[in-house]
Amino acid sequence: MKKKSKKDNNINQSSFYFEDYIETNRKNKKSKHSNNLQDRIYLLFFFFFSLILIFSIKITFISLNKKDFYNLEEQKSKFFLLRRDIVDRNGFVISRNINTFHVAVDPKQVKDKKKFLVKLKLNFPELKIDEIKKKLNKDKYFRIKKRIDQIEKEKFWALGEKAIKFEPFQARMYTHGNLFSHIIGQVDYDNYGISGVEKYFDKELKNKLLHDKPLKLTLDSNIQYIIDKELNNAIETFKATGGGALLLNANNGEILSLVSLPNFNINHRSDIKDKKYINKITKGVYELGSIFKTFTIALALDHQIVETDTIIKDIPKKIRCSVHEITDLKEHPKDLTVEEILVRSSNVGSVVLAKKIGETKFKNFINRTKLTKSPIVELEEVGTPHKIKWNRCKLETISFGHGITTTPLQVTALYASMINGGKLITPSLVKNNKNSEQKIIISKKTSNEIKNILRKVVSSENGTASLADKDGYYVGGKTGTAESYGNTRNRINSFISMFPSHKPKYTLLVMLENPQLNNDLVYNYRGTKTKAPYNTSGWNSVYITGKIIEKIGPILAINNKESTPQHVVEKIN
Repeated sequence: MKKKSKKDNNINQSSFYFEDYIETNRKNKKSKHSNNLQDRIYLLFFFFFSLILIFSIKITFISLNKKDFYNLEEQKSKFFLLRRDIVDRNGFVISRNINTFHVAVDPKQVKDKKKFLVKLKLNFPELKIDEIKKKLNKDKYFRIKKRIDQIEKEKFWALGEKAIKFEPFQARMYTHGNLFSHIIGQVDYDNYGISGVEKYFDKELKNKLLHDKPLKLTLDSNIQYIIDKELNNAIETFKATGGGALLLNANNGEILSLVSLPNFNINHRSDIKDKKYINKITKGVYELGSIFKTFTIALALDHQIVETDTIIKDIPKKIRCSVHEITDLKEHPKDLTVEEILVRSSNVGSVVLAKKIGETKFKNFINRTKLTKSPIVELEEVGTPHKIKWNRCKLETISFGHGITTTPLQVTALYASMINGGKLITPSLVKNNKNSEQKIIISKKTSNEIKNILRKVVSSENGTASLADKDGYYVGGKTGTAESYGNTRNRINSFISMFPSHKPKYTLLVMLENPQLNNDLVYNYRGTKTKAPYNTSGWNSVYITGKIIEKIGPILAINNKESTPQHVVEKIN
């Protein structure tokens, strides 16, 4: 056997080490490959886990936040109000813009027209299917319904028709429906004011710089609701054809409530052409009757022609003027004080005083108070009283409220000046509106005297407004029964009150149009149960006024504790 050399051993040794290195290297490569695979698996796992987590968060977010996904491409991502809110004096919303929709149809996307029409007819029977069918055949895009609410929108969407499209736009919503219909007015489909406050303040309401600042009115929603409800009850009780009421702050002219009935729902866009729906307070023009006797007495006192206790002797039972004969509804004593002429509401007594005053002074008073001009208020719906022709008998008839027309708004504002110290006020619907006009039309002394007499119209035995005498409120006022001016002769029974009489803050007018005598209604008249003997304001408008004051008094913070006792009132001069 041949012996191996050292060289051979070295070669063999080298081979051994070489072979070991290769094997080891193979193992290392295999280990690295395994690690890379694991890294990739982890990376994929993390990627899918992240996707699942993102989708889970998104699903949770969507489920917790309701959003509309109908025709998203047609909807705006941001909702910018085209008109500002309108709120009452307490900040409660009266008018606001909301996002709403028109629903339209793209005929080209309707797969089965017959089936489509059947769906519409079953779900929306009010739609005119025949017209829709004709429009479908023309293959032109068209609307099938305007101004749909959310419920209707969901019903349309549930039909599962791609052809149905929703067109977003802003609509004006009125939170109280009928309650402020004669004041707030309406806007058209392009958000332009077309009536009421919406029209009068159209530019201000669309001012983008005032976007977040609502227009604040003087109205009180709670008081408006109470007066509206009581007046509706009165119309039903006395079978009247309409009515109106106005509550005014006697010192600054703020209108807290303005009600005209019948009213209408301003959320329903429909043309109102019937004249019975006019704003009776600002646009209605009427002869208001004996309410004007207050002005006659005030003029006689202010010009120092008489005193409140001056006795007018030998007042005739009737006065003939041209072909007319002026009489009283009830028989009065022959001799009456100036105060009693107003308390008893004597037509003849008022005529006697008017003659003492004279036509010139009466003309000046009417001109200064602008009774026969259109009223100034933040509405375009205002009436224009008829011009007075100072012919024979005009002075006599005006003295007791006939032959002169005006709006209830103007006469209520003038009454406020009679009891606020003599300052002529301008009625306003807007909070913090500076009242620039502060004419003095009667002296403070005369104003105090008128307050005392108006209180006695309600509180005294011979007064015509006893049914308005509510404990703790010290109501004063004057009744009026007359006819409206125009082609049709309507009877107007009204009562203007003020309270509390020792320091009047509010003036309230209540009027009923064509009330009927209610033979079934039993009154508590000065502690006695009785029925109405006459269809005059003392038996309907006065009665309703008492009910209203009882309910709004607490809201106005006028109660027994704040009122002054009667003996203090009697001493006010």
